[in-house]
Amino acid sequence: MAGRRGARTGRGWDAAPSARTGGSGTGRRGRGRSDGSAASSGRWPAGAARPGDESDESTPTPAPPRDEAEQAREICLRQLAVRPRTRAELATALTRRGISEEVAAQVLDRYDEVGIIDDAAFARAWVSSRHQGRGLARRALANELRQRGVDADVATEALGELDESTEAETARSLVDRKLRTATGSPEAVFRRLVGMLARKGYPPGVAIRAVKDALAERDAEAAEFADQIDADALAEAGSDPERDAL
Repeated sequence: MAGRRGARTGRGWDAAPSARTGGSGTGRRGRGRSDGSAASSGRWPAGAARPGDESDESTPTPAPPRDEAEQAREICLRQLAVRPRTRAELATALTRRGISEEVAAQVLDRYDEVGIIDDAAFARAWVSSRHQGRGLARRALANELRQRGVDADVATEALGELDESTEAETARSLVDRKLRTATGSPEAVFRRLVGMLARKGYPPGVAIRAVKDALAERDAEAAEFADQIDADALAEAGSDPERDAL
């Protein structure tokens, strides 16, 4: 019996590891994981990338180069979203952003065709807005239109809608508004107000007459001073209201 027990013991759970595992020394639970890593078992978790593998998702596809005409259109639309622009203003903006002259001309020609750019409409709106809002006269308005690249003939046509009588009425309105808070002698007030009109582009004759008429209605002292003013003579003599205001 002892012999049979010993043989059984040799084959049982207390046998040497080599007798149960073939000499591996690791046991059934450690099979294939000698270093505790997934690589030692030859298997990888689902969805995990192996070393050296390149995933398509991790390598973004480079965007195709943008079309120059598309860039030009976007620049123009951003400019026009702020306020109306002349063709010359848009051309300057495109040049600054590195758009070629050929592409710029193609885009701007197309905008001309569909009415997105209309220098004549721009000039009319500019004259109306700046005259009513700022009281600018034709000379100042002509200078502003020229700075924005409006053609001389187009500007002249737009300025023709501002006649002399309207210009004179606006000049008088500006003087009346300033005269309410003006201080100093009639002569000093006269020079300041004529200078103000000159800076807004009014010719000497219009400016002098507007201020003289307003002073004549202010008080006795101002009226007496205004009586001594010969508006026509001062205008013909080439009076410089801007200089007189200093």
